[in-house]
Amino acid sequence: MQKVREYEKTWDLDVIFPGGSESQEFQSYLKTVEDEMKELTTIVHAFNPEGQGITDELANIVAKLEKTMKKLRESFAFISCLSAQNVKDTNANLLVAKRSDLGAKMGTIHTTLNQKLASIPDSEWGELLQHTSLQEVAFVLDETRSQAKEMLPKEQEVLINDLAVDGYNAWGQMYEVIVGKMSVQIEENGETKFYSVGQAANKLSSSDPEFRKYVFEQISKAWEDNADLFAQTLNHLAGFRLQTYKHRGWEDVLKEPLKINRMKRETLDVMWNAISRNKKHFVKYLNKKAELLGKDKLSIYDISAPIAKTVKKVPYTKAANFIMENFNKFSPKMADFAKMTFEKRWIEAEDRAGKRPGGFCTSFPDSQQTRVFMTYSGTTSNISTLAHELGHAYHQHVMNDIHGMNQRYAMNVAETASTFAEMIVADATVKSAKDKQERLELLEDKLQRSIAFFMNIHARFLFETRFYEERKQGMVSVNRLNELMIEAQKEAYCEALSEYDPNFWSSKLHFHITGTPFYNFPYTFGYLFSLGIYAHATKSDKSFEDDYIALLRDTGRMNVEDLAMKHLNVDLTKPDFWEDAIALCVKDVEEFVSL
Repeated sequence: MQKVREYEKTWDLDVIFPGGSESQEFQSYLKTVEDEMKELTTIVHAFNPEGQGITDELANIVAKLEKTMKKLRESFAFISCLSAQNVKDTNANLLVAKRSDLGAKMGTIHTTLNQKLASIPDSEWGELLQHTSLQEVAFVLDETRSQAKEMLPKEQEVLINDLAVDGYNAWGQMYEVIVGKMSVQIEENGETKFYSVGQAANKLSSSDPEFRKYVFEQISKAWEDNADLFAQTLNHLAGFRLQTYKHRGWEDVLKEPLKINRMKRETLDVMWNAISRNKKHFVKYLNKKAELLGKDKLSIYDISAPIAKTVKKVPYTKAANFIMENFNKFSPKMADFAKMTFEKRWIEAEDRAGKRPGGFCTSFPDSQQTRVFMTYSGTTSNISTLAHELGHAYHQHVMNDIHGMNQRYAMNVAETASTFAEMIVADATVKSAKDKQERLELLEDKLQRSIAFFMNIHARFLFETRFYEERKQGMVSVNRLNELMIEAQKEAYCEALSEYDPNFWSSKLHFHITGTPFYNFPYTFGYLFSLGIYAHATKSDKSFEDDYIALLRDTGRMNVEDLAMKHLNVDLTKPDFWEDAIALCVKDVEEFVSL
């Protein structure tokens, strides 16, 4: 009998740059990036949008920009991996600061170019984009030119970029440093241990309600002990953003996140309204789960609790094989890609102290590789996270051969690929149940995702929207942040819980990320959009694989409304699509309740 290959849980970064945070090869690569950026700065400054030969000049800039941006993204990805795998790596922390500096310089190059493009008359601009050398990136160039028209004069935008290095971005880095130093003390089986917040969070999936409550309290204490520091990071991040918006004349705090996600406000409002209309079904699920756990109402820390008396732990290799097997049913190419990531050690999944909490996928476009980061302890939720991040990785993989400027897809469609992959595995897990009880347990685990996207994410959106309005009037205190968080959770969960998490504003990394404001609603969009794709795939008679790849390859060069119309023939500004997608989740609730 052939022995099953065991996959390693640690990633291989040396194949990209040997030597970790002390890599001399990486330092040389960074030097190349800086030299190319200096050359780009000179060329962009010399670019005269009113001169002769403008088309060839712009085509030359675009070609150099693509090459340098790939190298810059490669560098940023490597630094992200180093700082995540060991939060106490001082060299990695220095590189994080270097990343901010390089990001600001590249931001200045983009700002200068975009302002020059904005000065080109519309009639000439249309002709320019028809040129063979620019047609491929016409959407991105047109998008950045339009955005430049809504910005401040170049000198002021450059100043904002430069000040952000030790202001805006520094507050985000400060948050990560504080979290990296945190530990959670937990007594278990007569032994006291200290865990990172990521490791401690995995223990909330315990089937013991008393232990779950105890772990939640210990984690809460750790966040409360640092609440005054996190109130500073959050307030100053928001303050920097709001000052920037004020000077640009932007009154709506959602203007930037909607532009980043290439979607209309109309689409966002229709989506949340459809969810709110259907929340009663999910309250029914929460109440039924409370009944199964012997409670009148669930607490916030019971939502992800298993309904099984014993929690099965799935070995890493078994989980990997299960994911690949089920990817293969929808897309053999996706399964082959996943196999390669496990075999080539593109995944960091080891359960150890000193790692950053959470999970992510990052792309190395110059090497045409990706890396997935998470902490795997064998839970069903861990398997979902692994599938989710592999979905991200596959998305980048199918885009490796297209123009670099068309690879920068928005977060909402990025979350579509990941949640689609997660859904394939979740659905397969339920179908693989051996009996009624196991099906019930697995269905319940699947429903936790609906609760996360429809209620947890909604709470984040409500909190952040209201926090920004209050922040316009001045600093928001720890107590008020706690109040805003509880108010948002009560509304989002339809007051169906007995206890909420006032510290969630400090414990959720997404509130403190500088690159993407309102890092919340794109998850829900991605979830529902992927449900629509999944429904399309299950109904389709012909091969779905190539259609799916075509959709992914368009994500960096279209608005989401156009993407949906082209590939699914649906209008995202109308409620029908959203209602149909939510109906698939409601079916899961009905089956759960009946079981």
